[in-house]
Amino acid sequence: MRLPPVVRASLAVLSCSALLWGCTHRPINTDAGSARTAAPLGPPLVPPLVASLIDTRPLLGVPTLDLAADSARQVVVDREPGQYLGHPTTVLLEDGRTILAVYPRGHGEGAVQLKRSTDGGRTWSGRLPVPDNWSTSKETPTIHRVIDAQGVKRLVLFSGLYPIRMSVSEDDGVHWTPLAPIGDFGGIVAMGSVERLKNGDYMALFHDDGRFIANSGKKTGPFIVYKTLSHDGGLHWDAPIAIASRPDVDLCEPGLLRSPDGARLVVLLRENRRAQPSHVITSDDEGQTWSAPRPLSLALTGDRHVAQYLPDGRLFVTFRDMAPKSPTQGDWVAWIGTYAQLLEPVGAGYRVRLMDNTNAWDAAYPGLVRLPDGALVTTTYGHWTKDMPPWIASVRVQVRALDRALQQVLAP
Repeated sequence: MRLPPVVRASLAVLSCSALLWGCTHRPINTDAGSARTAAPLGPPLVPPLVASLIDTRPLLGVPTLDLAADSARQVVVDREPGQYLGHPTTVLLEDGRTILAVYPRGHGEGAVQLKRSTDGGRTWSGRLPVPDNWSTSKETPTIHRVIDAQGVKRLVLFSGLYPIRMSVSEDDGVHWTPLAPIGDFGGIVAMGSVERLKNGDYMALFHDDGRFIANSGKKTGPFIVYKTLSHDGGLHWDAPIAIASRPDVDLCEPGLLRSPDGARLVVLLRENRRAQPSHVITSDDEGQTWSAPRPLSLALTGDRHVAQYLPDGRLFVTFRDMAPKSPTQGDWVAWIGTYAQLLEPVGAGYRVRLMDNTNAWDAAYPGLVRLPDGALVTTTYGHWTKDMPPWIASVRVQVRALDRALQQVLAP
């Protein structure tokens, strides 16, 4: 969104090491379905980091480093003239450089598209072959890696509403089974998170408002967050069990992470009534029981949180900013801070605006992966071009470079 004039924005072009980007790329918009970036041109070049300060400390308790003008870090994943492309999720394969992205050709509902990057998100393939019935997807697709007790690696893709359906690949996304129901239940943004438990089972999380869980078509009250378990490496899933709800808020889009010691499950939740900040629940027994939901800080208030730990032990959490009166409300942002700061009710750490969404809210259901060198590749959709349908972009950052940039823009 466009910043009001009262916001301090001290533009600075900051010299940047190869920590942030390894070479120069030029975005190329080609025919529909094959938008990609050019290969590196000549020897590696390091574009300067373009950053500014949005002083959100009085409102959110933390400063915001603004990278929206830093087009050198913005890679086109897919763009199709006149066509809405939205809601990607991503998964990093074990080679540490291959990333798969799935997303709908439409707002949630629409034919699911698949692309692959083999160079850590610097360039992307054209749209890859997928099963015919991926065109029948009714809701935001998600992709996850699962591994069974025999070590068989699978990719699973979910498509929500009723019934929740799943597609499976056992060759890293080259071939897929058609979408098929996982049970007689439905839900929204399935599966927002999938986590391997200590006993080898997988737990998947989603939410519903009563319309799809039993296909009633009617909202029945506050949103409910559900879990479902798989005991065979993602091939079959149990009937869902409710884990979180409150009568005064609508909690949804669960984003799961573990505490640094791995003992606690932490789930970040969107608050869809916009009456309170985002919320958090925790479990100390591998998801068997959960704490009561409680608010997060305004600095972490938003939608579709996705988190990764950084090499220094801090967290990078990316999401759509929906904090009330935030100058970056509706934009694609990230929060950087410690695990302890994540759970504090007041703002701590700092935020980064990754790209400026020209729509009031429609953007930023992000994918996020961490590469072996510590670089983060985050991917999402948004109205990045004013008065045009949303398209999908990827941004690659190193947190040490962001830390240095923040110090420079905060300097007197």
